[in-house]
Amino acid sequence: MIAGLMGIGVLSQGGGKQLIYVGTATELRAARYFISVANVGYYVLFAGGMTSYSGSGVYSATVDAYDASLVRSAPTVLGTARGGLAGASVGDYALFTGHTYGNRSNVVYAYNSSLVRSTPTALSVARGDIAGTMVSSYALFGGGEDVSGNSAVVDAYNTSLVRSTPTALSVARSGPAGGMVGEYALFAGGSGGTNIVDAYDASLVRSTPTAMSATRMGIGIASASLPTYALFAGSNVSYALTAVVDAYNTSLARSTPTALSVARGGLAGASVGEYALFAGGKETSGGTAAVDAYNTSLVHSTPTALSMARIDLAGGMVGEYALFAGGQVSSVNSAVVDVYTVT
Repeated sequence: MIAGLMGIGVLSQGGGKQLIYVGTATELRAARYFISVANVGYYVLFAGGMTSYSGSGVYSATVDAYDASLVRSAPTVLGTARGGLAGASVGDYALFTGHTYGNRSNVVYAYNSSLVRSTPTALSVARGDIAGTMVSSYALFGGGEDVSGNSAVVDAYNTSLVRSTPTALSVARSGPAGGMVGEYALFAGGSGGTNIVDAYDASLVRSTPTAMSATRMGIGIASASLPTYALFAGSNVSYALTAVVDAYNTSLARSTPTALSVARGGLAGASVGEYALFAGGKETSGGTAAVDAYNTSLVHSTPTALSMARIDLAGGMVGEYALFAGGQVSSVNSAVVDVYTVT
């Protein structure tokens, strides 16, 4: 057994190599949902989150780090408790910024590969419900909601954490999903429901590829990246859940692979080996434990489900593992971390 793991591996054949549900790793130190994820060095970090909807929300400053052997450690907490941050990686840093549910912040927290925390230059505009992604030598944070409403602002940080402000999004919107493929960073969907996609290349030049086939609300949309595709799945518009998946290749050409096995929002995406995975989420009858997988040819399979159904969980990758952490089950917060790998 790998250190920190509990459970027995179960095989699921999805074409090519075998996708395995390994079991559960050491739980998060604090049960929570709307957690932000970013990678640095040999770690994946799960930062912040919410512990309650009461009032304007009760937030967490906790950061959990898992290394490539799935050993959990406890880096310095965020300077302020926040939920629904955006996470992105660049060079030797994992960055977290933003806020959620009508709360706005421009503070950026950076963790280096030794898990030492610093605070680089703040965002150009304080906002909530922003998205994070990366391309080449930049971490990008785009969209969100500022004091005037939806924002189109994009902030970029280079490997020295110097901030710049590239061309804004083509449409101001909150809650887009960030993704990446080849030499492009993508911002997709958002606001009350849009299918617009903005792409930024390695020089931060913006283009607008073909829109998604489905209009998607930012809250609940998930993304996962393969070497040849960026995938966007699930979410809702006016509370109508969707199973549609849109895939963009390295030339930004769009295709629509097989739909999710269950229409849902509030799911999480992660990648491992030759697979992109979408796990959990809210379906019409409540939470689901379903997991959908897509290989590098966009062949769809349904591996072993999560150990428990939950919504608003977080997905990340470290070493040879995809992790799905936290979330909510019937309004009860979860600290569970489910683990998948590929043989």
